[in-house]
Parts: sequence; structure tokens; C-alpha cells
Amino acid sequence: MKALWIAHVTVTDPEAYGKYAELAGPAIAAHGGVFIARGARFVQLEGKERPRNVVAKFPTLEAAVECYHSPAYQEALSHAKGASERELMVVEITE
Repeated sequence: MKALWIAHVTVTDPEAYGKYAELAGPAIAAHGGVFIARGARFVQLEGKERPRNVVAKFPTLEAAVECYHSPAYQEALSHAKGASERELMVVEITE
């Protein structure tokens, strides 16, 4: 079953976070991830609002988790830590 990688982000250091974004895209693509929403308009109905929301679709939940733990994504993530406040989850699609 396919899965969605859903991130809610507040960027606190745009320069450092730009390096994260530069490296994260190829790491996500290498694991079959495809962005379906990135920084688009949204309406916050409940919970903490974050100004940047990103959704990527992966072939499986396992592929998304493998991507997160991959050396390439961890290198990207090292630039996001300290440059953002984030929540990230992977949710299996039940279609």
C-alpha cells in the first residue's frame, strides 16, 4: 500500500533550511517519493499551525521510513535541525 510523508514546518533559518531542501529532494526521489504538495495554500482547522506543509507520496510505508533513515536524507536533515521546528509522520493510504 502507498504511503504519505506529511511534514509541518516552521523555518527559523531560511539559509540553512535551503540546504536541507536542496539535499532532501533527491533523497526522497531515490526512494520513490513524489511531492504532491509543497508550501501550497492551506486552512488550519485544528492543532498548531505551521506555515509550511509538505506531502510526498511513496510506493510503501516501508520505503518512506527507509528514506528517512537513509544516509542521504540524514545528511539533508542535519541542515534542518536548528533551522526549523517540524513534525513529520508517515501514513499508509487505505485506498
